[in-house]
Formats: sequence, structure tokens, C-alpha cells
Amino acid sequence: MRIGYGYDVHRLVEGRELIIGGVNIPFKQGLLGHSDADVLIHSIIDAILGALAKGDIGKLFPDTDNKFKDIDSRILLRKTFEILKKENYEIGNVDVTICAEKPNLQNYIKTIRKNLSSDLQTDISRISIKATTEENLGLAGKGISATSLVLIEKT
Repeated sequence: MRIGYGYDVHRLVEGRELIIGGVNIPFKQGLLGHSDADVLIHSIIDAILGALAKGDIGKLFPDTDNKFKDIDSRILLRKTFEILKKENYEIGNVDVTICAEKPNLQNYIKTIRKNLSSDLQTDISRISIKATTEENLGLAGKGISATSLVLIEKT
């Protein structure tokens, strides 16, 4: 077994869709980034790559490469999962905390879990998603962050 930790944060801006866990969430702002800026998926990718000792998302999918411009992060997650499989590992479990003052994400968690379960080819019972706020401290509506912990197991 191996464990990986991931973290990502993006600024909220006007004129972008808000995509979290592969779900388009109706909101007046979206996250700024080279891809779709899905902080939740980016943190999971970093956690998987960390568990494999393969660097980070920026090394694998650099923001200097236009083929990743505005790409759906679920595609990047599936590509990362292929690396995991080639190394003869599978997902033990994924535990994510997303931090956002707004919007409230509770109604989207089930769909996010289903997306991740599908992309990581694992049972939904192995995917935990929690949402919290910073109680108007820290980012306080300026951005959204996510932390992930991933356990991988040899197949």
C-alpha cells in the first residue's frame, strides 16, 4: 500500500464555468486556470502521482502545453488512472475535502462521487467527498481549494 496527498487552489473569476468533480455547478463565477480548473480532480491527480512518486499535475500536464488548454479534468484523471494501472496499483480509497465559502456543494457530492468512481474504476464506497468553509477566514470567497488523500494498493 502507498499513500499520496494532493492540494490545489484556484481563484474565482467572472466569465468562467464552475466545474468541481466534473460537475458544472451553477454559480456567478468559475475557477481560473489553464484547464477547466477543477480543483477537486487536480488534488486527486496530485495525490495519485504522489503515491506513485511520479511528480505532480504540472509535470504530467504542463500549463505551457496548449493541448491541455480548457481540457476537461476528468480526461486528465483517466490518463492518471492509466498510469496507476500500468504500475499495477488500484485505488484503495480516496478522501477529499473541498473548501469553498460559496456555493454550497452538498447537493452535488453524490454526482461527484459517481464521476470519480467511474473514472477511477472503483466502488463508490471507496470515494469520500466532504465540503466545508473557512468561516470567512483565509480565501473567504476569493477562491476554492481542495485537499485529497489517496490510498493505492498493489493488484
